[in-house]
Amino acid sequence: MNYMPGTARLIEDLDKKHLVLLRDGRTLIGFLRSIDQFANLVLHQTLERIYVGQKYGDIPRGIFIVRGENVVLVGEIDLDKESASTLQCVTVEKILADLRQEKEARSRAEKLKIQASKERGLMLPYPDSLDDY
Repeated sequence: MNYMPGTARLIEDLDKKHLVLLRDGRTLIGFLRSIDQFANLVLHQTLERIYVGQKYGDIPRGIFIVRGENVVLVGEIDLDKESASTLQCVTVEKILADLRQEKEARSRAEKLKIQASKERGLMLPYPDSLDDY
């Protein structure tokens, strides 16, 4: 096996389908077309995949340029195993509605926690900023 340091290792993976996890939590799936020494990526036929529970939805994004500092993980997708997924594929509208409901439920739960903390005399530093995490 020939060892190459850093992002040079991904040169062998050009034109293969990859999953890219970004720092903001988004998941992109597309064909890796280019990479540089800073791990900047160019993805072709890119989909943004949104997961909610056991469902997922894909939003077509086309050609996507990703700045290297935003990349958390890059992995090649095994095309044989991709079709054997146990997750249910739903429409974009359905997955966005489910995502909105999940966020609202989390927000309500967080507000209840903050209220319970206040009743017990505990104050969180910036309760409005908790949604950013």
